[in-house]
Amino acid sequence: MFHIVLFEPEIPPNTGNVIRLCANTGAELHLIKPLGFDLDRRSVRRAGLDYRWMAAVHVHENFAACRTALAAQGAGRWFAIETGGAGRYDEIAWQPGDVMIFGSERRGLPTAILEELKTEFAANAIASIPMREGNRSLNLSNSVALVLYEAWRQNGFADPTTRIPL
Repeated sequence: MFHIVLFEPEIPPNTGNVIRLCANTGAELHLIKPLGFDLDRRSVRRAGLDYRWMAAVHVHENFAACRTALAAQGAGRWFAIETGGAGRYDEIAWQPGDVMIFGSERRGLPTAILEELKTEFAANAIASIPMREGNRSLNLSNSVALVLYEAWRQNGFADPTTRIPL
C-alpha cells in the first residue's frame, strides 16, 4: 500500500479525484490542514468527493502531525513530487509503504518541508514529472494519478488487501 499526502489542498474536485483514485488503488490518503473545503457529507456530495467513504482518508492538523501518524503506521520512505525535483518520479524504485507528498495547487510545498525531506532521505527525495519547458505544472489530481500508478505498476499492481502467508 502507498500513502498519498496532499499538503493544504484547495480545490475540492482535485481532492475528490484523488480520493477516488485511492479508493480504486488501495492507497491511503492523508490531508494536511487547512483544507480549502469541508469534508462533511453534504459538502462532499456537492463537491464530487463522494468516494470519501470508500477510501482511507486521514486529516492532520499540520505536517508534523502527519509525519507522526505515518511513522506510527510504519510508513516507508517519503518523496515529494515537485516541479524542479532532482530526479524523475519514474526513476524511483517504489516500495509498498512509500509516501508521496504533493503541495497545494497554488503554492506547492514549502521550502522547509522540501529541505526536511532532502536532509532525512537524500536529494532524490524530491522528484518531478517531466513536462515541456515554460509550461505550468500539471493538475494536482493528474500528477497524483501518474505517480501512484507508476508505483503500483512497479509492484505488479499487487492488491494491498491480499496478504501472502509467510
